[in-house]
Amino acid sequence: MSKKIIFMGTPMFAVPILKSLYQNGYDISAVYTQPPKKSHRGQRINKSAIQGISETLNLNFRSPHTLNKNKSEYEFIKNLNADLAIVVAYGQIIPKEFLGLTRKGFINIHGSILPKWRGAAPIQRSIMNLDNETGITIMKIVEELDSGPISNIYKIKLEHKNNAQEISEQLSILAADKILDNIDDIIDDKVKFIEQDHSKATYAKKIDKSEGQIYWNEEAIKIIAKINGLFPTPGAFFNFNGERYKILKAEIGNGKGNAGEVISDKLEIACKNNQSIKVVEIQRQGKRPQKIGEFMLGSQIKKGSIISNV
Repeated sequence: MSKKIIFMGTPMFAVPILKSLYQNGYDISAVYTQPPKKSHRGQRINKSAIQGISETLNLNFRSPHTLNKNKSEYEFIKNLNADLAIVVAYGQIIPKEFLGLTRKGFINIHGSILPKWRGAAPIQRSIMNLDNETGITIMKIVEELDSGPISNIYKIKLEHKNNAQEISEQLSILAADKILDNIDDIIDDKVKFIEQDHSKATYAKKIDKSEGQIYWNEEAIKIIAKINGLFPTPGAFFNFNGERYKILKAEIGNGKGNAGEVISDKLEIACKNNQSIKVVEIQRQGKRPQKIGEFMLGSQIKKGSIISNV
């Protein structure tokens, strides 16, 4: 008898996991994802990555604006008589009354080593915090956010050159593989779930665009961590002569100068404690990304310029 799965996810991070379940023969009774969003100028409707792959695989998907007090979705899920729900970056809190609607509950694949970095932005926060490792945690969903008991944790090393996009892709591929080692055992009651040490919990709050502001009186390694942690969105940025510049890639330099001073013709910028960063790729507001050599040909930011923290 096939095991019936409900899948809930929204961004690209969730796509390899859904594909893995589909390709390995699991009966995906329904897919839940966030509804399409209008682009900033309202010219285009952007459907989620999970909606896109669901259409490609001809899977039944649903995109309610909320599950909270949603009787029709409650009854729909109840009538599926599913074995398990798997939630991966869905983007909505699952209401408490939904959690008993499948035989084995709701399982979450979370992009951190719980109880560290519960919440919306675990990968970004881990990189910005200069953590040495991260991973995925497979846990049972309970009413309180990311606080349920854990079945397994799978870790990877973090290097200071890694950005959030790269780590997200690594963790997604890892999760797509490891969920296959867990799902049957969860359904067959062969997995032991262990309570988290709640005293060690930290929280990865949603990223605010304003956090991307670069402050040159910080150490170079912290600035690099911000650039990498916020790549590709919302991005780390500075302002110069009334325009915003997003740094897409940078590395530690060895130059010296006053914080915010441009100390080379290739946009090496001084930071705290006589440190510096070398910009490798940059994007001027409203323009396309450029490698630093091309950018500097027409740039007003020259050696000796001062980039203030405003």
